Amino acid sequence: MTMTDKEPKALKMRREIGLIGGVALVSGTMIGSGIFMSPQFIMGYVGSPGASLVIWALSGVVAMFAALSYAELGTIIQESGGESIYILRIYGSCPAFFAAITFVVVVKPLGIAAMAISIGEYALAPFYNSCQPPDLVVKCVAAVAILVVAIVNILNSRIAVRIQVVFLVAKVLVLTFIVIGGIVKLIQSSSVIVENLKVENAFKGTQYSLSTLGMGVYQGLWSYAGWYNLNYVTEELKRPEVNLPRAVVIAISLVTGLYLLVNVSYLTVMTPKELMSSSAVAVTWGNKVLGSWGWTMSVAAALSAFGSLNGTFFSGGRVCFVAAREGHLPDILAMAHVRRLTPSPALIFTTVVSLLVLIPGDFQSIVNFSSFTAWFFYGITLSGLVYLKIKKPELPRPYKVPIILPVLVIIVAIFLVLAPILDNPQIEYLYVSLFILSGAIVYVPFIHFKLCPGLLTKLTVFLQLFLEVAPTEKKPVHLADASTKKN
Repeated sequence: MTMTDKEPKALKMRREIGLIGGVALVSGTMIGSGIFMSPQFIMGYVGSPGASLVIWALSGVVAMFAALSYAELGTIIQESGGESIYILRIYGSCPAFFAAITFVVVVKPLGIAAMAISIGEYALAPFYNSCQPPDLVVKCVAAVAILVVAIVNILNSRIAVRIQVVFLVAKVLVLTFIVIGGIVKLIQSSSVIVENLKVENAFKGTQYSLSTLGMGVYQGLWSYAGWYNLNYVTEELKRPEVNLPRAVVIAISLVTGLYLLVNVSYLTVMTPKELMSSSAVAVTWGNKVLGSWGWTMSVAAALSAFGSLNGTFFSGGRVCFVAAREGHLPDILAMAHVRRLTPSPALIFTTVVSLLVLIPGDFQSIVNFSSFTAWFFYGITLSGLVYLKIKKPELPRPYKVPIILPVLVIIVAIFLVLAPILDNPQIEYLYVSLFILSGAIVYVPFIHFKLCPGLLTKLTVFLQLFLEVAPTEKKPVHLADASTKKN
């Protein structure tokens, strides 16, 4: 069948995700590279075990408040796409375009690249016991991981969700094993380790500058990245008004508890100095606790990061898909495969951009600059929720949170955006800001004035036939007052 035989009926994405799948998508994405890569960076920034644990707990609370606030937004505006679709419905097309292009081209690909790098580092750690693996080899492994995840997501969404559930169970078991190992080691540990965990010694050496605290929270929140994932796939979630808030509460509570216990376990095995100097903290823990079997922690960490990569990719492709459906990206990216009903063009585009940003990046800088960019838009999105609570209280809300929750998260977002710049300005922050603003060069001619060259139309038709994709059904606006959608 060709697209010229008759006008095809618009496709509709299937609701494949239930409560268990939702919990797996959120917690399975959060439990990934962060808990295995970020502890040494957080300890390095804040300088003490006590402050490190406070950062981990604080990050969990912020993630919970932000996710619950997003849950209310997701039940008011039951559309996939996350920040870009919420900003579009509340503030209008122009700011939504800036959010969409930033997440599609910067935030999501950088997140995918960072997770893929962590997979490469942990997968290669057993082969490079006494030194760091070569950067080129790490990135080759990372590229293979991205391609494998991309193929799975392009072929079948249901399989991608099942992979997420299976990997979640495996990751919880691994972290539970680390916790139990830490408890055993604590019972047998030397007095030096016990002294480091005492309250009176726990905060010695803490760094209190805005920059170090901000960077520490960046790394902590990176480990909770994924709290927003269900808002990107709301149209594929069964009973979102019920399952969205339930899934985030279950997932974030589980992850926060595990993260705190795992960090305590790390500190029972390593001194703060050893933890800060470790390039792969889970491997160092494994070598000290498991001896010759320490390499198994490398495999476990790599598989954990792979599950997180799968969840990030699953949601990241939907951001691109919805942005295109709203006219902010080329039409081809808003189409789905005619048989598999997966947004394959958007997933392919996300794969290509992720592979490109993988080439020059390193884990720590990727986390810092993608977090800076993401929290700028998280703050804008949650200001939209505050606006709706004040100006449109009559909107139907199957789920509500107290207004203080989004307000507190907005304050955190402002701190995370401004603190590193004011305390330790770097030219990279200017580059990121200029990139966001440069979206106006594209928005004014191609989105506002709709100047679409004929060549792009011909390319769209060619790709539509080549990829076997068709337009999808556009979701109606769910805000009661259409005036909230500004043009």
